[in-house]
Amino acid sequence: MHWHLLKWLYPGMKFKRWLLLFAAGVFLVSLGLALVFNYKYLDQIEEAIFRFVYMWRGSYDYTATALVGAAVVLIGLAIMLVATRFVIRSVILVLLPENSGNLVDLIYEKRKLGRGPSIVVIGGGHGLSVLLRGIKEATSNVTAIVTVADDGGSSGRLREELGIIPPGDLRNCLVALADTEPLMEKLFQYRFGGESALAGHSFGNLFIAAMNEVTGDMETALVEASKVLAVKGRVLPSSKEHVRLDAVMEDGTVVEGESHIPEAKKRIRRVRLFPEHAEAVGAALEAIRTADAVILGPGSLYTSILPNLLVNGMAETLRRSRAVKIYICNVMTQPGETDGYTASMHVKAILEHAGKGVIDYVLVHSGAISDAMRESYAAKGSYPVKVDREALNRLGVGFVQADIMSSSDAGHHDPAKLRESVMKMVYGLTS
Repeated sequence: MHWHLLKWLYPGMKFKRWLLLFAAGVFLVSLGLALVFNYKYLDQIEEAIFRFVYMWRGSYDYTATALVGAAVVLIGLAIMLVATRFVIRSVILVLLPENSGNLVDLIYEKRKLGRGPSIVVIGGGHGLSVLLRGIKEATSNVTAIVTVADDGGSSGRLREELGIIPPGDLRNCLVALADTEPLMEKLFQYRFGGESALAGHSFGNLFIAAMNEVTGDMETALVEASKVLAVKGRVLPSSKEHVRLDAVMEDGTVVEGESHIPEAKKRIRRVRLFPEHAEAVGAALEAIRTADAVILGPGSLYTSILPNLLVNGMAETLRRSRAVKIYICNVMTQPGETDGYTASMHVKAILEHAGKGVIDYVLVHSGAISDAMRESYAAKGSYPVKVDREALNRLGVGFVQADIMSSSDAGHHDPAKLRESVMKMVYGLTS
């Protein structure tokens, strides 16, 4: 028997119980047949075994007879295991023709991920999708709660023309959690060019918008889109209401619209939603209540993370949650949004908007940043975020330092490094 078949007997596969039940059925059938056709046939088989042992050993030996019996049992079990495998494979072949060859690996992986901790990730933009690409390899019990304040690009146009919540960040999170063919991922991220009305729109945005029209509800549309992409986990908007993000600057001026805030090039005092009391999605609040860990970021502080916490009930639910709450701080400052910000200033902004108790620990980058990278970012007005430990301690939050920056995508986080650091924190703090 091929050693690969033994993987069916690994812990957590939920296969051994059914194999034993199958064996019990075979035993009962065999016993029933023996009763129907008389014991003499069993006597003949037993006599044949005795003769075989006698010819083999030259004398009658109870031990040798027992060994022959054990060998027959093992052969029978092997045949049962192989037969069961091929029965399952014949069914899966119809449902998953491309993946039926590594069926045991697929089942084992899904069982393993299904036992992972329940993690909620809150944010938006590129940073959130980077984290999700890593987290999905550790657990399938992940919920992404995504900002709906985006008003630029394709999302902004669909928002204004169709009156829906912006689908762009939702699309990116679906693709990040997808377990599907690369072609499907490319399709969802494909952006139309040219001068037509479709120019600038991504196929994924249009798909989600169409699904929203068909189902009549964005939450349901995301569930159906998740089936198409074989998403590990789920993606939820923080609110289904049409909201606008405004920023009150240090000089008292107000900038309306998420996409215009960084363009103002002014120091931000606070951000707010309009309307002020946008209702949260119920499933998002429930996910936070039952989570083992809640992760904020990484992503733009004022335009990706905080808009979620401003939704009615979101911050309060997070404060009351017994989950471990981790904030992943950005590696570099963001021009027009967090110029000159240290790690503690990022944390302070979140606490001022959402209240104490929404952050337990901060994960910050501790690796080296090359001079070439510093110069490249400095030309854009972006600089490394300074980790001011004493100031972080005064805010009452713990912090963990780790190398979490990508070596190929300079200045951004690495999915695998994030996963390793975050899961160490989750398992270490919840055990």
